[in-house]
Amino acid sequence: MILMLIDDDKDIIDINKKYLSDEGYTVYTFLSADSAFSSLKKINPDCIVLDIMMPGTDGLTSINSFKRITDAPIILLSGLASEDDRVEGLMSGADDYMIKPYSLKELSARIKLQIKKKNLSKTANTITYPPLQIKLLDHKVLYNGDSEIILSNREYELLLLLVQNPGVIITFEDIGKQIWGIFQESDRRTIMVLASRLRKKIESYNGLMNCIETAYGKGYKFIIPR
Repeated sequence: MILMLIDDDKDIIDINKKYLSDEGYTVYTFLSADSAFSSLKKINPDCIVLDIMMPGTDGLTSINSFKRITDAPIILLSGLASEDDRVEGLMSGADDYMIKPYSLKELSARIKLQIKKKNLSKTANTITYPPLQIKLLDHKVLYNGDSEIILSNREYELLLLLVQNPGVIITFEDIGKQIWGIFQESDRRTIMVLASRLRKKIESYNGLMNCIETAYGKGYKFIIPR
């Protein structure tokens, strides 16, 4: 498995590279997002670990550029620890967010989880609840089989989790663990924002109104369209 580590702190880069190399990864390191971007196609990483605060193009700004070229999951690293910072990071399209200082063992576990989720998504086929269709191999959501509903990675993962368990309440804790690998009570607001954005996009289509139901204080469930 191939990793890209991007951080302007060379000491952190060197420590992370040694640990993750010992875990069996092939690790490429970069001191800026700009230098990493120029090598992205050639390296074709399985996962990207990206610092937020860097000179030049910062981590948050670079996510969209990276996502246009690769489907590799992106884990953000940051010393910004507030709830708003974490919400902004996850809503920007990152697959996970870790606060510095962090455990290298936990970082490795989160990398493995993200790669596993990426690989599993490539082995399935299609989930259909007309007029909604999820093309798992293509990572796309379609309306009536042709119009694509544009979702962020996190919105897609939440919808997939709900659709795979129709009529079942998926708790905030389960959502956090399934999408980010861990749940903290502070994640509740992040999930509520995510669910609100997903519902707004999905329910703008005829036949999909009220298909994402709130279980107040507990979580959400998918109601099969009639």
